[in-house]
Amino acid sequence: MPRTRNLTRRQLLAATAAAPLALSAQSAAAPPNIVFILADDLGYADLSCYGRREYKTTNIDRLAAGGLRFTQAYANSAVCSATRTALITGRYQYRLPVGLEEPLTASSQRRHIGLPPEHPTLPSLLKKAGYSTTLLGKWHLGWLPEYSPLKSGYDHFWGFRGGALDYFTHKSGPANTDTADLWEDDVKVEQTGYLTDLLGDRAVTVIRDSAAARRPFLLSLHFNAPHWPWEGPGDEAESRRIRDLADHDGGSMQTYARMVTRLDYQVGRVLDTLDAAGIASNTIVIFTSDNGGERFADTWPFTGKKTELLEGGLRIPAILRWPGHIAAGAISTQVAITMDWLPTLLAAAGAAADPAYPPDGINLLPLLAPGAAPVSRKLFWRYKYNAQRALRDGDMKWLQIDENTFLFNVVDDPLERANLKDREPEVYRRLVREYEEWNATMLPLNEESSTSPLGTASQLADHYGVRPQRPATPRR
Repeated sequence: MPRTRNLTRRQLLAATAAAPLALSAQSAAAPPNIVFILADDLGYADLSCYGRREYKTTNIDRLAAGGLRFTQAYANSAVCSATRTALITGRYQYRLPVGLEEPLTASSQRRHIGLPPEHPTLPSLLKKAGYSTTLLGKWHLGWLPEYSPLKSGYDHFWGFRGGALDYFTHKSGPANTDTADLWEDDVKVEQTGYLTDLLGDRAVTVIRDSAAARRPFLLSLHFNAPHWPWEGPGDEAESRRIRDLADHDGGSMQTYARMVTRLDYQVGRVLDTLDAAGIASNTIVIFTSDNGGERFADTWPFTGKKTELLEGGLRIPAILRWPGHIAAGAISTQVAITMDWLPTLLAAAGAAADPAYPPDGINLLPLLAPGAAPVSRKLFWRYKYNAQRALRDGDMKWLQIDENTFLFNVVDDPLERANLKDREPEVYRRLVREYEEWNATMLPLNEESSTSPLGTASQLADHYGVRPQRPATPRR
């Protein structure tokens, strides 16, 4: 394993404040286009380039072969809207009321919770730097009239506002209810087709039009796949069964494979369109997930799934391609987290964060240069369900689940089996103290905020607009 440097946060910020001079000059002369592809509930090992054996993701593998693959990338949260808050702001989600929702639900809407339009975001900051900005797919950061992608920096939006959507009906509730959630900008629209394919079609059009306009662009392509409901292309009958019965018992490993490989196919169309438009060499492409995988996901070699602060609920695939700047076929053990993308992409674009809202994430670019050694990070999480708390410092991780506490070396012991808190009591006590100091700087937990263990009927009804016939299998 490459040697890791231990730096203070001040030293780390100083080291990553700017990319090399050649990179800065390049960014000023020709700002790169940015295509940010976000999957929903994709597990760490759900791609063949990360170890999945049941199917092949040839196009995403091609992306990794042309760029860099992270092996220690984390989501900011074990659920979607909290991570998306961190992604768009570059800051710990716990600094905002919307980030306390785990996830954003119908109750959040009734309490008028969402991303404040006045808060600087990745699209708004890039827009100031001359970029056109488009969001395709999932928003999940608040509802009209207070909140909208168009109020938070995006020029255009085509997608859905809630947490989940049927792939065929484009509704978030039973078939006999008016829960259509497909939008173009702030107007509801109807369109026939499998949602993964529709998003791919739109992405191709946006890239072609943006290339013709000769203006740098940000395309946020936030797929709903492979999030529940588990429906592959051609599964219209399954869509009708799920929606009419308001059931949550669908899906299979085979269905999941078809969902992920269809997602992979649309990523391939995006890459091919960049090539055909002649802009691939000056386009940053990122592929990642919003949290760990759910029922059918592969999270090996980690324990845990979505909604859990075990590694499987937080560790995610992350791929970065930028020809001429990132070495092809590289693998990085650098610890990274979702909120790093805002400062990283702003640096690549020659833009700057708002000084009134300093990012908690860091610019990763200098740490990914050939020969650069990984630097130690200190990252924090909390999740209201089961009173989960976590801190990773270097290779060590402190974890609390209800009244149970643990200390793991997640590099030597990725399954989180050997509890070291009695063997290394000083490390354990230090991490507990540092967690409490950090937590005091964040917003306190809100007892009214939503939290979904993905299992109870009431939570599923609130989040998805459906009510299961039977309880989900309890988590281990």
